[in-house]
Amino acid sequence: MFSTVRMSRMTLAAPVDAMADIVRACSDLGCVHIEDYTQFEEGIGVGHAIQGEDAENVSALLLKVRAVRSNVSVFNAKGAMSASAAKTMTEKLESEVDKALAYIEAIREAEAEITNLEDQVRIFEKLAPLNISLGLLSGYSGVEVYVAETANSSKAAKVFADLRNDVEFLAPAGLVAVACAPNKAAEVQMALAELNAKAIQLPSGEGKPAQRASDARKAISDAEAKMESNQQNLNAWAEKNGSDLVIAEEFLQREDAIFTSPTSLAVSNQAFALDAWVPTANSENARSKLKNLVSHLEIEEHVDDHHHHDGHGDHHAEPEPPIAYQNAGTAEPFELVVDLVGRPKYGTFEPTSLIMITLPLLYGLILGDFGYGFVIVLLALWLRSLPFAKEPMGKNATTVLLWMGIWCMFWGFVFAEGFGFIWDESWSPLEGFYAWTKDLTYGFKSSDLGKALGLGHTYVPFHRADGALTDYVLLSVYVGVFHLFLGFIIGFFNVLKGHGIVAAFFEKGSWMMILGGGFLHIYGFMKGNNELLAGTIPGFVVIAGVLILIVALAVFEGFGWAGGVIMGPIETFGLLANTLSYLRIMAVGVAGVKIAEISNTMGFASMVDA
Repeated sequence: MFSTVRMSRMTLAAPVDAMADIVRACSDLGCVHIEDYTQFEEGIGVGHAIQGEDAENVSALLLKVRAVRSNVSVFNAKGAMSASAAKTMTEKLESEVDKALAYIEAIREAEAEITNLEDQVRIFEKLAPLNISLGLLSGYSGVEVYVAETANSSKAAKVFADLRNDVEFLAPAGLVAVACAPNKAAEVQMALAELNAKAIQLPSGEGKPAQRASDARKAISDAEAKMESNQQNLNAWAEKNGSDLVIAEEFLQREDAIFTSPTSLAVSNQAFALDAWVPTANSENARSKLKNLVSHLEIEEHVDDHHHHDGHGDHHAEPEPPIAYQNAGTAEPFELVVDLVGRPKYGTFEPTSLIMITLPLLYGLILGDFGYGFVIVLLALWLRSLPFAKEPMGKNATTVLLWMGIWCMFWGFVFAEGFGFIWDESWSPLEGFYAWTKDLTYGFKSSDLGKALGLGHTYVPFHRADGALTDYVLLSVYVGVFHLFLGFIIGFFNVLKGHGIVAAFFEKGSWMMILGGGFLHIYGFMKGNNELLAGTIPGFVVIAGVLILIVALAVFEGFGWAGGVIMGPIETFGLLANTLSYLRIMAVGVAGVKIAEISNTMGFASMVDA
């Protein structure tokens, strides 16, 4: 639960002729992670992709499937399917994929046609003021015709005054059209330049521009109708075949990876070698499946024997095992959160179960409103009903959201907060419930633990933005100290496993001493048992922790003694900042309460006034 799947290193060698069968067998096992061959030597290189009709068909169909997937939004709502069933389904799906591609091609053609027609409409609308058939504007061997748009068309008569006997021109608003003999073309172009005119490319064809523009608009409407029809057909196709398309793509990618996998293997003229990882629990199954196909097979569990500490930046030639989780049930969806933060290194603490507890708990502690939590729960349940939630990522994301909503509701009932209202007052139907919970929990404040922690207002209902504000601040600090200390304990065992007890003590034990000693020293000061700068046992523990941290930074982290002496005390203040940063739980929570209270008060006041 708190570690990743144990991995074993598998190396095998076999004749080149057996490569395709062995790669297929590894794929059928479903748990083999092949390492790419990168250490090239003379006579040994990487292989070539497996050729053949099957490989070509898979590659061609995969391209088609990917083309369709890029144009539709689909999810696998059917769930997992066996490889044999996926193969049969994919073979039948090919004709359907061709139909989808035809719809996509028709949509693209319609889009291109619409773009072209819209350009034509813009030109025809510019030429419409001339009210001259397009056939009269071109096609002459002894006449040059220029049509240009300009904001200075009113000045055309003045500009063409010297050429009035050599040209014919029209100058409606925003437009100039000039016809001239070829020997006057240069002068006409100079006159147009004087008007800052921009030439218009004359379209071919007959008819007046206004009519041509009308015809083009009708053609656009027809093309849009065609595009809409094909889009509806494509959407209907996606709704019917979307799940199969996703499954087919995954199956074809797997098959294509099998055909191209030799490009990752070490291959000579006669033999090849494969270096891979398998879960230790599947080692015997892999051995029995492959032993009759290979000439050499070795499977050994990976042992991390790096119990030295030459610096965390060591680069080992040996590849690291892949990471696979082994969570089940409630914790599994939170693997998504771990992936977002960063997967743990092999052999270290796997934090999914811890995040499953802390993330929803802290989120609920901040929001703490059973009304808003209920809305989040409803949102999560609605999202789970959508097709995308059938896929693992969508299912996990909605599950995480659901748990966050549940914890918001839990803390909301503890805080007696719902939709920004306080629910233990006389008007509330929950008044009796909270009277009972107060009687049940009120004694905590006078208990030894309550007195020791200074939580004099900690009972249910816990009014975090009112009477229990001080307790809320203290609880935020206690949560921060506990959370950080737990992290240091986990880090201690990680370093212990990877580098030994000495490195663990100096690197993580120092922080545990600083945090624990500092907390107890400040606790004594708050209780009035000692002065802030007094010499106490916890205070001496802090000093010892700082000295050990200096050694850790200088020796184990590679800062050198000068760097360790400088950075040690600075890092200590950083720990103080990290601890106090948990006060954001209180700050954001109280701010949310007050914002909701103001919004409700102003909103109801406005409704009453209205």
